[in-house]
Amino acid sequence: MAEPIPPPDEKAADGASPIASPLARTLEAQLPDVVQRLPSLPGDLAYEVKPEALLDVCRTLRDAPELRFEMLMDLAGVDYLHYGRDEWQTDTATRSGFSRGRVARATAPDPGMPGRFAVTYQLLSITHNTRLRLRVRCPDTQEPTVDSVSGIWAGANWFEREAFDLFGILFRGHPDLRRLLTDYGFIGHPFRKDFPLIGHVEAQYDPEKKRVVYQPVSIVPRVLVPKVIRHDHRYDPALKDPEAPR
Repeated sequence: MAEPIPPPDEKAADGASPIASPLARTLEAQLPDVVQRLPSLPGDLAYEVKPEALLDVCRTLRDAPELRFEMLMDLAGVDYLHYGRDEWQTDTATRSGFSRGRVARATAPDPGMPGRFAVTYQLLSITHNTRLRLRVRCPDTQEPTVDSVSGIWAGANWFEREAFDLFGILFRGHPDLRRLLTDYGFIGHPFRKDFPLIGHVEAQYDPEKKRVVYQPVSIVPRVLVPKVIRHDHRYDPALKDPEAPR
């Protein structure tokens, strides 16, 4: 059995940047110029893949003896429409409560912005007991399309159908690309950031027609996240001054 590869990243001595792990060096040597390292948490390893190279990269990751990522654990769509525009600082734990609030941006995001949609892949090497995350951007925002990896990992079939259903991402070469979770005749893709939380239509049983009918949604939209930005004495910069009188 092959020797296990160390975790993807180890902290540098000065804590400034991670040291390239053996897995990272092996992967970048096998796939030069087609993958780009992405920022990731300590212990994680993530790469951006060029769309035109996706299938070749995935085959190499699966078949190369030094890599052997035999299992696709998950595949998901991503919509970056509101990325970086969130009103709450949630990257790290905090005791400041509502003081995490940010001032909302005045300009609305552009639904047609390049690179809005992406697909992420969570891979597992059973042979080497290592994990890897891939991301590929969809070149066309109006008709987001990437190659299907169902011919490489059969488990991608339903994952890709889910991403198509919820995000509207098309997978070129998929053997049976159709909706998986929403109803027949459903309009739109509910996980897109510009899809209304209340939906477009609602269903109810019509006793006269003796069947389920659809009608425009009657729910009044409301925001459930408290819009509070608290400024009180606990966060006064003067209190952080050790020379300030108590």
